[in-house]
This record gives sequence, C-alpha cells and structure tokens, in this order.
Amino acid sequence: MSMQALCYDHTGPAQEVLTLRDRPKPQPQAGEVLVRVAVSGANPSDAKTRLGTRGPAPFPLIIPNSDGAGRIEAVGDGVDPARIGQRVWLWNAGFGRPFGSAADYIALPSAQAAPLPDAATYAEGACMGIPALTAHRCLLADGPVTGLDVLVTGGAGAVGAYAIQMAKLSGARRVIATTSGGAKAEHALDMGADAVVNYREGDAAQAILEATEGRGVDRIVEVEFGGNLEITRKVLKQNGIIAAYGSMGDPEPQLPFYPMMFAAQTLRMVLVYLLPPEARAQGITALNGWLAAGALRHPVALRVPLAEGWRAHEACESNSRIGAALIDVAEGV
Repeated sequence: MSMQALCYDHTGPAQEVLTLRDRPKPQPQAGEVLVRVAVSGANPSDAKTRLGTRGPAPFPLIIPNSDGAGRIEAVGDGVDPARIGQRVWLWNAGFGRPFGSAADYIALPSAQAAPLPDAATYAEGACMGIPALTAHRCLLADGPVTGLDVLVTGGAGAVGAYAIQMAKLSGARRVIATTSGGAKAEHALDMGADAVVNYREGDAAQAILEATEGRGVDRIVEVEFGGNLEITRKVLKQNGIIAAYGSMGDPEPQLPFYPMMFAAQTLRMVLVYLLPPEARAQGITALNGWLAAGALRHPVALRVPLAEGWRAHEACESNSRIGAALIDVAEGV
C-alpha cells in the first residue's frame, strides 16, 4: 500500500524542494506504533534543516516535521495492542530519522506517541512537541516558580507564548515579556503577560526592573542568549537562572563568568530533542494535564493542506509569524 507524503531530496527554498509524492505506507517494527497523521506541525528547526542552514540533507529522502498528532492504527511487536485507536501527539518524529510527520502515516517508537487528552484537538496536539516542551523545560527545570518574577524574552514566539501561560498557571508573581512592539506586544499581553517591554525602544533593562518594582527577575526563558545578555545581566537577581534555548544573533557569546559566579547565577542550555527521559515524562504529564483542563491557548498563524505544506515551512522562516504553522493531513482520523 502507498501513502502521500511531503518530501525533499535536496535542500533549498520550500516551494522548490518540497513535493508531494507517493511513498510506501510504513509498517511498525518492534516497539513502534503506526500513526495515521491528522495534523503535522512545522517549526523553525524543520525549516532550517530543509533550507540547508544546518548542513547538507542528512538523508537521501526526507519527510519533514517533528511535531504532529493523529491516531494509532497498528502496533509492532512488544507494544500493547490496546494502544490501537488511541489519539496521540508526537515528539521528535523527524529528529535523527528521515521520515517525519508530514505524511499520511508515520511509524515511530511507541514512547514518541504521547496520549492526547479527549478535550484537545489534533491541531492542539500538533503544537506540543517542540514549543510547549521547550517552554516547560526552560521554565520549570529548576523547580517551581510560585511567587517568583519571570522574564520571557521573545514573548510573542511559539515558545514564549507557552512560557507566559505556563508561568501564570504555575503561580509566578509577575511575568514580564519582551517583544519588538506592535502586534507582538498585544499578543504577549493576550497570552497573560503582566507587562511587556519593547526591547527596541529606550532602556529595556530599566523598564523590566520597573515592571518588577525594582526586584529584578528570578528566572529567564531566553530565546536569544548572546544578543540579550547586556540586558539580562542587569535584571537577573542573585541566584537567578537563565534557561536559554537559542542564541542565533550571537552564536558564540562571551560569557561573563565571574560576574555571574559572584552573583551565584545559573545558565542552563535547553535542547528539546535531548531532554532527559524523566524531564520529558514530567513535561508530557504537565502538558496533558493542561490540555485536559483546556488551560492553554494555542495560537495558529496558518493551516494549509498537505499539498501546500511548503507554505507552512515558509512561514517558519518569517520573524513576523505569530502562532503555529500547521499542515492538515487528513480529516476524520
């Protein structure tokens, strides 16, 4: 049997290299599940791999996208048959393997198909893997944030929007977000930020301090470590923690080791693809609890059919995008 999949066999612009092809329907191997994909989620990392910014294509043929959601149709040896028919959301579906979620079907290890609560839609499930797990790890890896002041840089991004919501749900005292202003500032406020600072105008560090009544911040969820270091060093409290998941503007920043050491501050690097198993399990449990309760909002910038999946990849290359870029693969799953 065959299926349709969005594929590329060389790197380049999305509309040029991503094509819809007939591919053999995969069969689940031992320890795997076969998922009928309903919605595939595209992320900037998927687009960067396809564009070639991270080197040559890692496999001769690639079906992109690590995030997605659907229903388990079959299981391989060693997997409980009771999982057949279960609604699931996917993580790391396209990481370190050639065939991701932008296809009618995907076979992947059973653990990488997390149960999707009945209250959540497939589209919501397809938003979880990269942005929501990243936000959870950055915010809560070092313990609860109850009563703490939290700074979320890039508060209008997919990770930032989830981090704002999670901080509020987790009892943070104040949540401050930075954006470039305009619609992005409005979006961060809509996600629940107590204050939004335009990092392009005036003294951003002073504005952040004023937003915390001079206290400074205990935790920083950081999208641009190197580029923001001048600001964050001024607002991070003693014993404060920066959890960084990006530094594209300055990929090799100079670390102010002794100033940070004598303030007993911590820098944590977060790469969602390599979360420790216990941390990932904690994240999945927390996300599913919020999904079941309908506690999270999931902004979507665009949804396109599989044949136009290149549009979702193009959207991931734009800094103006607010919300997820989703690909509708199948209805009635």
